[in-house]
Amino acid sequence: MLTVRKANDRGSADHGWLKTSHTFSFSTYHDPKHIHFRTLRVMNEDWVAPGEGFGTHPHKDMEIVTYVLEGALEHRDSMGNGEILRPGEFQRMTAGTGITHSEFNPSSDEPVHLYQIWIFPEEKGLEPSYEQKSFDDELMRNQLLLVASRAQQGDSLKIHQDAEIFLSRLDPGQSVTHPIAAGRHVWLQVLRGNVSLNGEELEAGDGVAVSDEVSLSIHSSDSSEILLFDLA
Repeated sequence: MLTVRKANDRGSADHGWLKTSHTFSFSTYHDPKHIHFRTLRVMNEDWVAPGEGFGTHPHKDMEIVTYVLEGALEHRDSMGNGEILRPGEFQRMTAGTGITHSEFNPSSDEPVHLYQIWIFPEEKGLEPSYEQKSFDDELMRNQLLLVASRAQQGDSLKIHQDAEIFLSRLDPGQSVTHPIAAGRHVWLQVLRGNVSLNGEELEAGDGVAVSDEVSLSIHSSDSSEILLFDLA
C-alpha cells in the first residue's frame, strides 16, 4: 500500500528569514493524521536566508540527520563540534541525554536549502554524539547508496535505531529497485526532480509511506534525487 503525502499538502510557514515545510506535525503545525511514520518523526524541508539561522537550542533523545541540497550550514554544539555542512554531506547527531546546538547560514548572499530528519532512538538516555560524512557521487548515481544504518554497514553513518537510509541520484530514464523484507516499511522522499514509484507519479517535496509491499521500483523522468528510509 502506498500513501502519498503531496508537497503542497505539507504544513508550511514563511518567517522571512526561514521558509519551511513540515511533512509531519512540528512546532506550531499540528495535524493528528500526520504525527510520524513508524520511527520517522520529522521530515522538514528548510530554506534559510543568508546570514540567518537557528540560535542555540536544546535537543534530547532523538536521532537528527541533516542533509544539505544547496548552500552551506554552519553547526556548533555543546560537545565542542563546529563544522560547515555543504551540498551532498550528511550530519548525524544523537541528542541522547541532552545537547544544545546552533545552525546558521554562513553565506552573505546565498540561501541554504536543506532537509532535517528526526528519528526516534531505540532507547533513551544515549550518550550524545556527532558525525558528519560526504559520499562519492558515483556510488549513488543510478543506484541506492546506504548512508546511515544501525550496524554502520559499509561507510554509512551510525544511527541508533533499526532503520536504514539510502540516497540515490537518478539520471533521466534511469530506475532503481528496493526489496522490502517481511514486516518492514519504507518512506520515500523526493528531494529533486520527478519520479514514479510503482507507477505512482511523484514530484519534488512529495513523500510516500509504504507498507505491505514486497518491492519498490523507482523510475526517474528527469534528473532527480531521492531519500529512502527502510524502517521496522
